[in-house]
Amino acid sequence: MKGSESLLATAKTAGVQVCFANPGTTEIPLVEAFDQVDGVRAVLALSEGVVTGAADGHARMTGVPAMTLLHLGPGLANGLANLHNARRARTPVLNVIGEHATWHQPADAPLASDIELLARPVSGWVGRTSSAAAAATEFVEAHQAALRHRLPATLIAAADHMWSQGGEPADVPAAPARPAVADQRIAEIAKLLNAGRGRSALLLGGHTLTADGIRTAARIAARVGGEVFVERSPARIERGPGVPPVRSVPYFPEDVMRVFDGFSHLVLIGARTPVAFFGYRGMPSYPLPNRLEVHELADANQDAVEALRTLAEVTGSAAVELPRAERPQGPTPKGPLSAASIAAAIVLTQPDQAIVVNEGVSSGAAYPAIAAAAPPHCELTNTGGAIGMGMPVATGAAVACPDRPVINLQADGSAAYTVQALWTQAREGLDVTTVICANSRYQILEAELRRAGIEQPGEAAANLTSLGSPTVDWTAVARGFGVPANRVTTGEELVEALRRAHAEPGPHLIEAILGTPTKQRVKGALEPN
Repeated sequence: MKGSESLLATAKTAGVQVCFANPGTTEIPLVEAFDQVDGVRAVLALSEGVVTGAADGHARMTGVPAMTLLHLGPGLANGLANLHNARRARTPVLNVIGEHATWHQPADAPLASDIELLARPVSGWVGRTSSAAAAATEFVEAHQAALRHRLPATLIAAADHMWSQGGEPADVPAAPARPAVADQRIAEIAKLLNAGRGRSALLLGGHTLTADGIRTAARIAARVGGEVFVERSPARIERGPGVPPVRSVPYFPEDVMRVFDGFSHLVLIGARTPVAFFGYRGMPSYPLPNRLEVHELADANQDAVEALRTLAEVTGSAAVELPRAERPQGPTPKGPLSAASIAAAIVLTQPDQAIVVNEGVSSGAAYPAIAAAAPPHCELTNTGGAIGMGMPVATGAAVACPDRPVINLQADGSAAYTVQALWTQAREGLDVTTVICANSRYQILEAELRRAGIEQPGEAAANLTSLGSPTVDWTAVARGFGVPANRVTTGEELVEALRRAHAEPGPHLIEAILGTPTKQRVKGALEPN
């Protein structure tokens, strides 16, 4: 076997189902190996940001590491933003980065770079192949590290190690289990909650945001007189009938402080202490009331789900019956479009078991507020704040779950970063419906200008928040990539367009033209959910 063939055969044994790729010359041995080794699907993307975001979306839905194949340091650099998001989502992505042949590396060829330096900030593990014979074993090291740390892992594969003979597939150990939370820690939190010294907030994050995890936390909160919250931007959260509605942590720090005012204790369960997205003048980095005590039951890498179940038993909450909540009736969108009416149209037409990929701060914030009115579904969000994740993550989720419809609620500013994902959706025939919230502006930046006291921005500032002149024709862009598209301006038109898209196989794009946003609409869209 060549080193490339042994690596790919080992990837198959490890359960890797797909490799999202944008290869170059140094990766040709691995490109060839996909025809020699069956079982790992190769999916081409036109930019590395799509590659890394799709791998993130695929692994979020399957729990199995997805693989990327990238071209040297510049190829990795092009994909770093969505690897940053994958790191924040604690997604086990396996990056295989091609490298020059070992004897060519000292020549400092034009594409030579410090790949380790680029990879380390977004990887829990970074390594290099040492020979064709060892390449498969070194891939297993990357695979185990990705699962152990729940972070991307990066293996740098020299071209001569891939094209040389002598490779042998390696054994793959069982996936490492998450570390358990100590019984003593669970007992301490149970004692705190049962003592009744003030009101407690339970903040869920990471892998606790399943239907069962949210129900378990709701039982505990009902028993001790507290409330359940979810982290601001969850990697994946399940919703639907029978799942108690929960509030998410707001975006702006003053809203976070207001929401947690009145609570005495904040218990972190797979989540971190809320932190402001940015350093705002006069606001703390951790925007919590001074009297609020923060306690951690389980960190993001521990088995927070099992700890939550045990906590329910110790607090006497496991048998608590939750109120039977009727599925609310969502609003019917009519007339000119707003962020709220776009969300309402999606909820009204949403198929059962849909995957909703939500990228947007102002335009996307309206959806979670009414998502309880939708059929059972899960939502994937922008965990790291690096924009351009929506279309790629939707692509990866659709590859992972071909039997589930995917809806991408997409801001227009961030869509322009990785719009090449539409081509992959068309080529692979993926069931993704993209709704572009088109207001031709970076609306969140306009809100930030007002927060900074700039009510009347100057010409330069206005130009830096406007996406007009020229305005992107999203229907033309989509058709150019092979995706059917249409434009809508009212709630009624959007509902009809969504129903048509859900009834037809393959990808679709709907450009939803928003009316001129008012200050009140911006404020309302950013209110806590």
